Amino acid sequence: MNDFLKQWGEAAYTTTGFFWMALWAFILGYIISSMIQIFVTEKRMQKAMGENEGKSVLLGTFFGFISSSCSFAALASAKSIFKKGASFVASIAFLLASTNLVIELGIIISIFLGWQFVVGEYVGGILLILICWILIRVINPKRLIEKAKKNLESQDDEEETDASKDWKKQIKKEDSWAKVAKKYKMEWQMVWKDVTVGFTIAGLVAAFVPDSFFQTLFINSGQGNTDFTFLEILEHVVVGPVAAFLTFIGSMGNIPLAALLFGKGVSFAGVMAFIFSDLVVFPVLRINAKYYGWKMSLFILFLLFTALVGTSLSLHYGFDLLGILPDPSQVKIQDSKYFKIDYTFFLNITFLIISGYLIYLGFYKKKDVQHSMSEMAPKSPLLEKVLKYLAFVCYIWLFGGLIIKFFIQ
Repeated sequence: MNDFLKQWGEAAYTTTGFFWMALWAFILGYIISSMIQIFVTEKRMQKAMGENEGKSVLLGTFFGFISSSCSFAALASAKSIFKKGASFVASIAFLLASTNLVIELGIIISIFLGWQFVVGEYVGGILLILICWILIRVINPKRLIEKAKKNLESQDDEEETDASKDWKKQIKKEDSWAKVAKKYKMEWQMVWKDVTVGFTIAGLVAAFVPDSFFQTLFINSGQGNTDFTFLEILEHVVVGPVAAFLTFIGSMGNIPLAALLFGKGVSFAGVMAFIFSDLVVFPVLRINAKYYGWKMSLFILFLLFTALVGTSLSLHYGFDLLGILPDPSQVKIQDSKYFKIDYTFFLNITFLIISGYLIYLGFYKKKDVQHSMSEMAPKSPLLEKVLKYLAFVCYIWLFGGLIIKFFIQ
């Protein structure tokens, strides 16, 4: 019983420590994301998209890069761009870029995993887009694309009103920043459940799951082992998405768990595959089926999974060739003093003050400012309810664990 209580306390402390490490990055990332979504609207993106496929793919990648990292927002935006004239491959490029190339994700990865994974994330995001582009050109699914367009045309969507005109003028107005504040609130509303559950799972895994479990799940993994055969790496790359599917948490919430996997000895390729897997989970498959039909949804799943496997393997062997494969010992996920007076402390305090000002501006000083909501993909009400209750259970678990660690043990 004492061992369980000790592990409970450690799990809760690890979870809160993880979140404290990442807090400033979350706030910075979502402020940047909110600013971009207010000052660079979806209509502007669509207007900039040309008929030329190469140009539209480049623009889709760029607009994805400066867009939101929430998978559900990305799915809705990609659908809207495709419906309004962008090529299918450009909408896939946007989808991949907006979930893998975004700034806030890179910041979180740098905190938990180090610079090699940041490079892997951004280079990998571009590789994912290139592989999908090649596969679409080779397979040339014209009928599927035409049928998907017809499915979209039969759906009535509310159009986003483009209120902002000249962004240079808008950025100087207090009302515009009030809209950024409201968007910032929406960003947190979209991810708080995923982040809560994801970070709690990471703490539970760190405290309760033995290394032997990972060595069974990921063949030949183990601390200090970096010598893998091709088949072992391939198995890690395939199992990574399965692990992501079982956690069903978004990319931001999955990063601490990715750090745990790497610290436990899972190969670089396997961890990258795990990080890239946020678009090959069942909720995304179901949403794409609602938009485009099941055949196209399964085709998109095939595209993304194939690209994910190819990208993860290419990154692993490319980094190995350059001699820059990361060392699992660089990831210190346990036995850390998370709450100390260092740069993280001062960054968190600074960004909490900024966050407080945005809340004041958007919800107290400028209550009357209206902000048209960006379209969101239709989430499953059942899944959202399950996640909500899971998040509340997580808070009770964390509160109890911290009391045990600091007042009982």
